[in-house]
Amino acid sequence: MFDSSLDRNFSQKAMRAELLDAETELELAYAWRDHRDEQALHRLITAYMRLAISMASKFRRYGAPMNDLIQEASLGLMKAADKFDPDRGVRFSTYAVWWIKASIQDYVMRNWSMVRTGSTSSQKSLFFNLRRVQARLEREAAAEGDKPNRQVLRELIAIEVGVPLRDVEMMEGRLSGSDFSLNATQTSDEDGREWIDTLADDGDAQSEQVEQAKDIDTLRIWLVEVMSGLSERERFIVKERKLRDTPRTLESLGTELKLSKERVRQLEAAAFGKMRKMLETQSQEVHEFFV
Repeated sequence: MFDSSLDRNFSQKAMRAELLDAETELELAYAWRDHRDEQALHRLITAYMRLAISMASKFRRYGAPMNDLIQEASLGLMKAADKFDPDRGVRFSTYAVWWIKASIQDYVMRNWSMVRTGSTSSQKSLFFNLRRVQARLEREAAAEGDKPNRQVLRELIAIEVGVPLRDVEMMEGRLSGSDFSLNATQTSDEDGREWIDTLADDGDAQSEQVEQAKDIDTLRIWLVEVMSGLSERERFIVKERKLRDTPRTLESLGTELKLSKERVRQLEAAAFGKMRKMLETQSQEVHEFFV
């Protein structure tokens, strides 16, 4: 059953579309490729919409709405029509199957979970084949009177699908559960602790934050004190050279103060010398800042 009467009507209309023979299909493909005949493109796509719907229905077990699956299948069909080369001697339906399937699979994987399920070809192959391959291997083992343990079964799946064992283990974990809110409570009680409360905080502890804030305030007080012991020109040079986000060059300060570059350097060194003396009995951290 489709998701709505609109989907049913769309499906019924697609099933009543004309069936193209190979010659007509080829003519339409040439008309679109060589002349960009939109009527030919529409006719080609409409004729094979039943194929897109049929393939979309095979992916309903992944929980996606049927109308969304049909939409993705239609996009894949249109991509196939746009890229189809009639000179290769292949029927359009054969070529379109790959594009339709790829479009649907990409949609299913994007919407399976808020966490990206996989992006590589091996992960994609695992996502759609792991359960099937696992069931077949279990049946074959049972027919021989054997029951492989989970690790052996994972290794057999990795060999069968042609992917690393770690990919099998990762995909098993992702397919075994669904998304879970970190704001859900650990118990059924309304006052239960949320799961997010159990996550470790990577930030500084509260005590460390208080200590850091106190140290910054102390440094600020010391800086104000030592700066007050400098002349106006020395304070200006220190601010421009050390307290700006983008320190100014000696040359630019020299131009503004109408001094040589060397003279500005001497004034800067003298100012830092005064500040060092004032800070010798206070904080080593501030002292090193001006070294």
